[in-house]
Amino acid sequence: MHITAPESLDHQQLRGIADGVHRALVTAVGIPEGDRFQLITTQARDAFLFDPEYLGVARQDVVCIEITLVAGRTDEMKQALYRHIADNLAPVGVRREDVFVVLTENRPSDWSVGNGDAQLLAR
Repeated sequence: MHITAPESLDHQQLRGIADGVHRALVTAVGIPEGDRFQLITTQARDAFLFDPEYLGVARQDVVCIEITLVAGRTDEMKQALYRHIADNLAPVGVRREDVFVVLTENRPSDWSVGNGDAQLLAR
């Protein structure tokens, strides 16, 4: 997962975002608790180019969350994931309107989590 956030957020907020996204993944789509691999990048405000009103959402300070996962979750699970993420990020100061999530799906053979092995193929 890659989280890109405004550089104005402090370390505690960034950790809260990362924790909130992970909790949402565990709760909504059933990933294992220990399946946590996150990259957090901060950017200057002028590096974020986004439409402040696209599809009727009033954005101010976007937090972009890009999640790669093995295919197979239902649309309902994905929608629950989006809701859980937005719910979990609100307490650390991220407006629901500013939570931008994109999922990219692939197959178990597309993963190696160390040792040059395709661990997900053995499951």
